[in-house]
Amino acid sequence: MRAEECTMTERNVAGIEYEQMLLSRYTIAQHPSRARLDRSVYLLLSRIDGEGPMSIGELSAAFQLDASTLQRQTTGAVQAGLLERVLDPAGGLARKLALTPLGRDRLAESKDQSVDALTRILADWSTTDVNTLAELLRRFNVSIEEYRDAHAGA
Repeated sequence: MRAEECTMTERNVAGIEYEQMLLSRYTIAQHPSRARLDRSVYLLLSRIDGEGPMSIGELSAAFQLDASTLQRQTTGAVQAGLLERVLDPAGGLARKLALTPLGRDRLAESKDQSVDALTRILADWSTTDVNTLAELLRRFNVSIEEYRDAHAGA
């Protein structure tokens, strides 16, 4: 690789790091008059919604967080009426966490608000650009998960 290509690659990667940092700190517009879901609760509810009831151990593996951290987060969501502890549908011994009707409604409301805000934010983008961004973000997240899984024990 030529020196100029290396510098460009480093600059691009540094630029991606900066933009990813900015993206991670933004909460896509949720209506300020409504009680907004905490980011960690939103992530928990989204994961459980997508995968079905999950145990603390399964959530710990999925998020690569200590079980004690997830216990605190899920306890708050249970107390708020967003999650409930249920028997394992597969017959296992561990209790699992499932969305309550309130949790499902609050998650749907938050997603709808985010999609509405993104629709407005991207209104002047071409369909091609929106589709390209969606595909690149999906690939980026898959690469992050692959990297994270490969380096989990390191």
